[in-house]
Amino acid sequence: MAYADQQVSGNRITAFIVVALLHVLVGWLLVSGLAYEGFQKVVKKVTTIDIKKDEPKKDEPPPPPPKKVTPPPITVPPTKMPPMTPPPFTAPPPPPQAPPPPPPPVLAPEPPPAAPRVQPKAAVPKGNPGSWATTNDYPSAALREERQGTTRFRVSVGPDGRVTDCTVTGSSGHPDLDAVACSKIKARARFTPATDGEGQPTTGSYSNAIRWVIPKD
Repeated sequence: MAYADQQVSGNRITAFIVVALLHVLVGWLLVSGLAYEGFQKVVKKVTTIDIKKDEPKKDEPPPPPPKKVTPPPITVPPTKMPPMTPPPFTAPPPPPQAPPPPPPPVLAPEPPPAAPRVQPKAAVPKGNPGSWATTNDYPSAALREERQGTTRFRVSVGPDGRVTDCTVTGSSGHPDLDAVACSKIKARARFTPATDGEGQPTTGSYSNAIRWVIPKD
């Protein structure tokens, strides 16, 4: 029995294999046939070219030129402006005041001069001043022309009592009379010199006048 069973099972396996091979062969044939038909259809489509002859075009009128379309004018609606109101007037600030000038410096008063030990004295003529210039000194031209006048003078006196300078302070109207007056005064006038607060001789001055009068015979 065991041997018969093994033989039966072997036959079945063989039959199954044969059936399976038949199915595979049939499927391959079917697939191959369908693929071939599809390939032929594709070749026909590719090799077939539909060439159409160009038909002559009929003469068509040219298209009309495009119409110029003018855009409508742009109108801007008026805008209402608010009323112009001037800004309020404000007065400019006043200019800054200049600072007051500083007060002048207060100067200390100078101390009073010391009181002199001796009262100063002015120069005093020695002798008669009328003898310094006389009618004998009258210029001859002035005598002939009968010219007269008064010569006012001021002299500077040195510490030795002699005249160091003579200045005409008021002319007689005749330069020759004025020149003779100063020359005679410088030569003849002698003074007691002026003294300072210590009683020492110092420079001083003296003023007077000489009247020129033509002598009568």
